[in-house]
Amino acid sequence: MNYAQTMFNLTIPIAIRYMFLSALGFALMAACVKAVSGYGIPVLEIVAARAIVSLLLSYVDVKRKRISVWGHNKLLLMARGTVGALALICVYFAVTTLPLAEAAILQYTYPAFTAVLALLFLKERVQRATMLCIALSLLGLTVMVKPDLLTGTPSDLDLPLLSVMAALMGAFGSAVAYVLVRKLSQNEDSSVIIFYFPLIALPTAVLLLGDDFVMPGFEALGLLILVGVFTQVGQVGLTKAMAVEKAGKATAYSYVQVIFAAILGLIFFNEMPTVWTLLGGSLIMTGALINALWKR
Repeated sequence: MNYAQTMFNLTIPIAIRYMFLSALGFALMAACVKAVSGYGIPVLEIVAARAIVSLLLSYVDVKRKRISVWGHNKLLLMARGTVGALALICVYFAVTTLPLAEAAILQYTYPAFTAVLALLFLKERVQRATMLCIALSLLGLTVMVKPDLLTGTPSDLDLPLLSVMAALMGAFGSAVAYVLVRKLSQNEDSSVIIFYFPLIALPTAVLLLGDDFVMPGFEALGLLILVGVFTQVGQVGLTKAMAVEKAGKATAYSYVQVIFAAILGLIFFNEMPTVWTLLGGSLIMTGALINALWKR
């Protein structure tokens, strides 16, 4: 092991390394989803293909550890899988109809949803940092989606409303999933938690897909496989990071995914973020980071 690698291991906590790995995996996954949609592959078919690859990889990983694939809290595991599957469909639709950077930024409105869920169902007091996060998220969302409300002049830069709503529904599902993952990590192995996600997502996607299946060509098939592989990388990194670190601290470093997404969008899809995306995205990311790091 050389000096640089030694210093990296000493200075970068393992939870942060897992989170960076997760962010890169999910950004590459999104790029593959967007690319394969250009071949006419429906979103639900992409979800099903991802689930098949993830299911096989997860099953092998669980068996490697010589543990039961079914876990202990089956009801909660199924709930996490169901929420994740529905959120995934929304996220993939947003990715295929929005620029990668915009889709990634909208996904990170989930801390605001988490705070509202905690207030309504767990009766948790909303802290000042969280209130500021919600306010900045709403302002940033307005700047990104409807800049004409601020300028007072019509704009052709408005994002499609249906795609934005899908992205927000995906963020809402992610908020629920993060809470469930953190709860399950207390007594469930990370591989089992990951296994339940594609276990639920596969039949859900196939059922909803119906007769809309499109036979993929060689290149599209390769991209579909990569969607599943990069998903597995992201899931493993996320689950392991949240298992060894508090959720707020761990997810604070996941926002680098937006940077990865913007770079991939620029390189592969010639997507240049607008000034409104940069401004609104900065507000959303600032609010999320304040919420995650306030106590530190």
